This record gives sequence, C-alpha cells and structure tokens, in this order.
Amino acid sequence: MFGLSHEELSVFKRLSTPHKIQDFLDTLPVNLDKKGGTCFSPRMVLQKGKAHCIEGAFIAAVALWLHGEKPLLLDLKALSIDYDHVVALYKKNGYWGAISKTNHPVLRFRDPIYKSPREIALSYFHEYTLLKTGQKTLRSYSRPFSLKRFGVSWITSEKSLWDIAQALDESPHFPLVPKGHEKLIRPLSAIELRAGNLAEWDHVDPRT
Repeated sequence: MFGLSHEELSVFKRLSTPHKIQDFLDTLPVNLDKKGGTCFSPRMVLQKGKAHCIEGAFIAAVALWLHGEKPLLLDLKALSIDYDHVVALYKKNGYWGAISKTNHPVLRFRDPIYKSPREIALSYFHEYTLLKTGQKTLRSYSRPFSLKRFGVSWITSEKSLWDIAQALDESPHFPLVPKGHEKLIRPLSAIELRAGNLAEWDHVDPRT
C-alpha cells in the first residue's frame, strides 16, 4: 500500500488515531537542518529518524490517509522575519483538530474542538512569536491542502519534496489580522517569552 515496505507499513498501521500519531511524532528528534534545508518524504523521515514541521505533517497525513481520513495540511504563514509552520488537519464529529511537530512547547497538537481551519489558525496566533523579541508574527493561513493531488509516489520518494512545499506556500492564504490592527498587537511579556523559549531538543544533540 502506497508503495511502503512491510516494515514501513507496520509503523503507519499502528498510528491509527490522532493521539497515536502525535505521540509518535513526539518521540522523533526535531530535524534542525544542520546540513542544509530538507523536506523529507515519509520514507526518509523513518530512515533518518527525525523531522521538522512539514516532515512531521507528511507523516501524520499518510497515517490519517491509511486509516480512511483525508491527507490534509494547513500552512500557517508568518511575517518574512519568521518561519512558517505546517500542521496536518483531522476532523472528528464535524470539528477540526491538528497534529504538529515542533521543538517548542507552543504550536503543538490541537484537540478536535474547532469549527473551522480558521479557528485552528487563530488558536496559534498568541504564541506564534519571535523568540528573542516576543513579536507576534502569524499573519495568514491556507485552506485545507489535500495531498491526494500528488498521487502516492511522494510518500516513498528518496528526494526532498520541495515541489509540494512550494505548492502549499503558493496556495491561497487568508489574513488573520484585521486591517488597521497591526498597531494594536501586544508583544509577549517577559514571563511568556521565558516559557516560549523552552526547547525539547538541543542543537548540540547529534540526533537532531
């Protein structure tokens, strides 16, 4: 199935719920791109044993797809001074949730309590900040982005999936900050900044 080997398929078969998928992603060291940017396929993530946000979202999307759900991504786009973030979307009883791979205590898993992808995007707004200054940088979000349009060969590709990343980045996005409200956005306080600067995986860890 999906061109996966028996060993790879056995991993995805165990990831049968959003909770199990998130728990699995949490066991993976974060990919800090020490040797240059990557956009690993699910196969490469399993081989390398590490992932950053879009790579984790690929893993989540394949697991959801294998278990009968839609393989959907949500792109969270920040100001140019910060990084974008990508999560996998899932839906339960008409409500949306998100599965996320990140190195910090924020921008993580979202329970299925949100009425729309916009509500999920808004749930990330307060903590989506520059970790040195506390400036809130999240500005827009994509509509649910289906990976079905790319077939299945990308799942086992040995190359980085920059074409998918670019298509997601160039897909329609919708603003989160009302016109004229930029000046009303307050930076994080000192205690919030301290909490946001916690990191799960250290840059000196060879596994990252």
